[in-house]
Parts: sequence; C-alpha cells; structure tokens
Amino acid sequence: MSGTVHVVGAGLAGLSAAASLAEMGRHVVLHEAAKQAGGRCRSYYDPSLGLTIDNGNHLLLSGNTAALDFLTRIGAPQGVLDGPDEAAFDFADLRTGERWQLRPNAGRLPWWVLDASRRVPGSRASDYLAPLSLMMAASGKAPGRAGTIGEKMACEGLLYERLWHPVLLAALNTDPRESDVGLAATILKETLGAGGRACRPLVAVQGLSAAFVDPALSYLAARGGEIRYGRRLRALGISGGRIASLDFADGPTEIGPRDGVVLALPPWVAADLLPGLPAPQEFRSIVNAHFAGAPPAGAPLLLGVVGGLTEWLFAYPDRFSVTISGADHLLDTPREELARRIWDEIADLHGLARELPSWQIVKEKRATFAATPAEAARRAGATTVYTNLVLAGDWTATGLPSTIEGAIRSGTMAADALTRSGMCGRTQASSAA
Repeated sequence: MSGTVHVVGAGLAGLSAAASLAEMGRHVVLHEAAKQAGGRCRSYYDPSLGLTIDNGNHLLLSGNTAALDFLTRIGAPQGVLDGPDEAAFDFADLRTGERWQLRPNAGRLPWWVLDASRRVPGSRASDYLAPLSLMMAASGKAPGRAGTIGEKMACEGLLYERLWHPVLLAALNTDPRESDVGLAATILKETLGAGGRACRPLVAVQGLSAAFVDPALSYLAARGGEIRYGRRLRALGISGGRIASLDFADGPTEIGPRDGVVLALPPWVAADLLPGLPAPQEFRSIVNAHFAGAPPAGAPLLLGVVGGLTEWLFAYPDRFSVTISGADHLLDTPREELARRIWDEIADLHGLARELPSWQIVKEKRATFAATPAEAARRAGATTVYTNLVLAGDWTATGLPSTIEGAIRSGTMAADALTRSGMCGRTQASSAA
C-alpha cells in the first residue's frame, strides 16, 4: 500500500477521497480538467455583480456528520458555516402573507409537534406522522425497490404544501411524487428523525471555496499532495484486470503496480470511460438567482418560500440568493424574465423597491441525478471489477441523494474501499494467488 493514488476529479467527492487518503499517509496526485477545484461546489467572481458568489446555493444541517468531519479534518477555519443556535426554519407564504418558524426540539422525542407555536400554522400534531410511512416502506429494501413517495404518502394538503414538498424537493431535486422512498427515508432519518440537534441549518456565508475547497487544497499540499489542473481524462489504459495508465489530453500517466486510482467524475463521464458501468441516466436542473446589495437588518439567513417561484431565499451579507429545485420547466425561460419575477417576490417579502438591482441567473441543467426509483437502482458502488480502481461521486451508492453530504461520504467510502481491499498493491496475478 505504498504506491501513489491518482484521484481524477477535484470536486468535493475527489477532495474528500484525497484528504482521507492523505490522512492515511498515502501520496496523492489530484487531477482536474478545469482550472480550479470544487466542481459544482465552488466560488467565483462574477463581474456583472461585482461579487464573489457560489455556483450553487447549498444548505447543510448539523446532522451532516460526514461534511462536518471533513471540515475538521482539513482544518477549515472556525465560523465558515453560519446558522442559528437551534433548529429554526423561517417560512413565508406569498399567497397569504403568513410567516412562521418551524422549531423542532433538540431531542429525538418530537414533542415540538404538540406546540402550535413550533409547527406550521393550521397543521395538527397528527399530520406529522405521514413520513413514518416512508421509513417503514424503505426498511430492508434494496435501492429503488421501495417505490415512490407518491405511492406511500398523500402528496397534498396544507402541511404537504408548506413543509414536506419544499423540504423533500430541496433534498431530492425531484418532484417528491416521483421520488424514491429510500432516499427520502434516509434524509428524514438522519435529520428530523434524529431530533433538532441534527437539524440546525448551516450556510457557508463566506463562500463554498473558503469553507470546503481552499482548506482541502492546503491540507493536501501540506502532506505532499500534488494538484494538477487542465488534465482532462480521455481514456483508461487497462491491462491484466487493472488500470495501467491514465490517458490525459496532454499525455498518458503510467500507473505502477502498487498505485491506485479514484475516479471522482460526473456519471456521464465515468460511464463513457467505463462502458457497462451502472450509472444514473436522467438528471434534474436547478436555477440559482443572485441579486447584489445588502439585505435589510433582521432578514433571516435562510427563508423557505411557498406560493411563488422562489423556493429558498438566502440573505448573504452582500446579496440575496435564491434556489429553485427541480427546475427543468424554467430552462427555456429568458434569464431577464426570471430575474424580474424573482426580484418582485423578494421585494414583496422584504418591503424593498421593485427596481431591479444587478443580478445573475445560473441554470444548472444536469445539477443532480433524478432521485427516482429507477435512477436510484442504477447507482454504482465504490468498488469496480478492476483491482486498483474505485469510484467516488454523489451519484454513487451512498444511500443519500445528490448532496454535499453524499459527495463527501462517497469520497471517504472510496478511500476506505481502496485501502480495505488492498487494491493498490495487487496485480491480477497476486490477487489470483
């Protein structure tokens, strides 16, 4: 296990795998096709706004243990994630003007549903039992075999519209009615099912790169890791049941007999490199909108919005940012129209002038895999048929939908699989022996 591990792809999955391997004392070389690391979870300067923004808004919860452990491992500065001291989620209904705050209690016993001031207005305590049917339906079932949420719980009514739909849509990026029960059950079990201590919202207010990417790169460099940008992988050289070379656009890299490879690439790229690899084939979009200007005093860091186009409104120190999940229906809508409609809703929510500030619309066409039963069943595991190759990515079989937590968890799973099976030091002949 003394060889080099080549990690291809410097998104969060690749960074997670690289950091885990470096912590084990392995020499890591990280290859990235782009000119910067981070993939979908990075920050960049946008000249139209004059601000540094994230290429997608991401919310974490205090129960995302893999993500929080990763931040600790790489030595991320204190305060890179911000949020309330307790589990508290502000909501507003654009249709009625109502506002409320959902406040689960800290412990696992959910007594908060008995307190009308802590739950959704107009809902009853008994209404909150609906997700139990999802957990029961998913118990013991293989991925994709438990059916859809729409088959297991009523996707209608006040509480569904004001809580379950926005929460499940944000987590799955797929219409809950067609989404996989198993993925939803895992999310609910690890968050609301674990009590308020696991549900405190956390936001990277200084940017995703400051929180996750820059500290990870520094961590790797301090441990002798090499980071090579502009390296697009075109093919894998295979010999004797193992990866013998990585054929990059700028030339091949030989893989020694004790070397290992982690592919942390999008599913469509991995499937092209490895014909026959099980991988998701359908994807869902996300639309993010950014508006320059400091939010008014008292604006909640995160606001769930129902009854409009806006779904989740982030109030960063220098801008408002909006996330709209499952946004395939908006891909053909002109960017100017989206900016106008979304800003009008923000202005109504905060009593602001309707004059449109500097804005940016980011459409992510293939933001996540579709969280349907069919796509959940197509996810590959970390190991492959090749003795020195493992996979990482939020699309692999983590048990979670496509999230930061899933991406980071996949990286640690890949590193553990590579180490546990001794892939890095085995040739086909030694494996047969």
